[in-house]
Amino acid sequence: MRTQGLLISGLVFALLIAIFAVINVDPVQVNFLFAQTNLPLILVILGSALLGGASVGLFGIIRSFRLQKQLKAQQKELDGLRAQARLETAPVLADDPLPAGSIEAGPAARPSAE
Repeated sequence: MRTQGLLISGLVFALLIAIFAVINVDPVQVNFLFAQTNLPLILVILGSALLGGASVGLFGIIRSFRLQKQLKAQQKELDGLRAQARLETAPVLADDPLPAGSIEAGPAARPSAE
């Protein structure tokens, strides 16, 4: 639902820019650092809107890649912690030798006085 809202608002905004650009078709002087030229205002408005959209899209893509990289690193860390937790809580099998002094001798281990 949120994606549809963003798409519709983006289309409405693009339509408003297009209407504004079509109304303003008079030639204007554009000064670059190294030259100047006369262009129709419609081209200046549409070109500025396209460059703005492209820059926002580029920054969004860069942010998305960074977040994906961070997610993969955190997932790898989580998998390592889960594996470590499994090793620490693994049941001890009866055939495994026990370390010395880890269990006190119980009644079955004591010699009987009979």
